[in-house]
Amino acid sequence: MSEASEPVRRKTSGWKIALRIMVPIFLLLALAGGMVFGYVILGKQDIGEAFKWSTWKHVFDLVFAP
Repeated sequence: MSEASEPVRRKTSGWKIALRIMVPIFLLLALAGGMVFGYVILGKQDIGEAFKWSTWKHVFDLVFAP
């Protein structure tokens, strides 16, 4: 009788756990890849500048300037 009163516990699928970990990783890789593609290949700039904070501060200032 005690077994019937216990709540049913579902097992979490390994795929669900893998997706919750892999989706953010893939999103970050896509962000970095797009940033490098746009800045280095299309913009013909040095890859080192693509990862500098001052570059992105300048872009932010350009986009949100009054």
